[in-house]
Amino acid sequence: MKPAANYSFEFLAAMRQLGDSQADSLIADVFADDHQKSTFRTLLDSLTFNRQLNQPDDFYAVKEVFLSAAKLPDWADQKQMAQGAAFFAVHAAAIMNLLGLLSLPYCYAAADGARVLDLSERIKNKPEHRLGETADFVWDVMAPNAFEPDGKGLASILKVRLLHAAIRFYTVKSSKWNTDWGLPVNQEDMCGTNLSFSFLVIRGLRKFGLTISYDDQQAFMHLWNVIGFLLGLDERLLPETGKEALQLEEAIRQRNFKSSAHGQALTRSLTKYFAVVDAAFPEKQTMQLMRYLLGDEVADLLALPQQQAPISTVRFLKLISNFQLFQQKNSRFAYQQQHAEFKKTRSAATLKNLNRFSLPLSLTS
Repeated sequence: MKPAANYSFEFLAAMRQLGDSQADSLIADVFADDHQKSTFRTLLDSLTFNRQLNQPDDFYAVKEVFLSAAKLPDWADQKQMAQGAAFFAVHAAAIMNLLGLLSLPYCYAAADGARVLDLSERIKNKPEHRLGETADFVWDVMAPNAFEPDGKGLASILKVRLLHAAIRFYTVKSSKWNTDWGLPVNQEDMCGTNLSFSFLVIRGLRKFGLTISYDDQQAFMHLWNVIGFLLGLDERLLPETGKEALQLEEAIRQRNFKSSAHGQALTRSLTKYFAVVDAAFPEKQTMQLMRYLLGDEVADLLALPQQQAPISTVRFLKLISNFQLFQQKNSRFAYQQQHAEFKKTRSAATLKNLNRFSLPLSLTS
């Protein structure tokens, strides 16, 4: 049984000082050995399917983070996980749009947490890489076979978990990091991100005019709770109900959301990227949609223009979302169909980027 919810500011402040002991221990060992450090990237690049988790070399085979990588928590409900994946498959196109229009800018409003992204400069200088990796991760963990031997979900989760630990390792050593901001990629920030990909997405779908049942909401959140646990999140930061998720989201927002130059810069980089890859949504319209989804309070922190999205645009998005819902019957087929369409669109966008950005301020350099 998961511990009772406790979302006091004191508890969250303590979580802000914690990382992921299993992953951090491995990274400390890896980066203390020049040979292991040189082969670590090769390992991550080669790790694709879940079955490979049973084939690590001797150095990794005894590490706790590898031993636990394929073990679901005792409270994981396979039926609910399957329902959550089916829910994603039916709503995949809308959810992927929401990740860019709602989830990511929501995370940028958490000023201290966003500093890690700002320091890496990757999302600002190469947004197509960062967003592409995030999209691939979501498709991997939401696949119908995500947690089976031929799936990619567990392998993808472990790679992200180790990447987070590597970011913590290097950022803490950076002279640019202030311990007053908490630990880089800490438990509270990871929790906020998990909420933005689960609870916030449900909220966004409802803003698109979709009726989401309580059972589907619970299944989708449960699936993300399992993913969060495998990413190294403390079980106390995995809300079981919509009420708990709301309380946790509000507490994190009150503690961390504030206006910041880096949060605003990350948001501008995001909106400029969207304007390039999809001519149907120019930057102004993208920012208007973000304000509609985020709400005025968060949108103001990110310096998004005051103008709301035109009613016609909102109605169009609602119509498209409902039409896609009407079209989808078989969830496995829906996943395959929408994933194929996503990859096709992404390939076209990548080519467009390569052709478009040949200037000194290049997003592809």
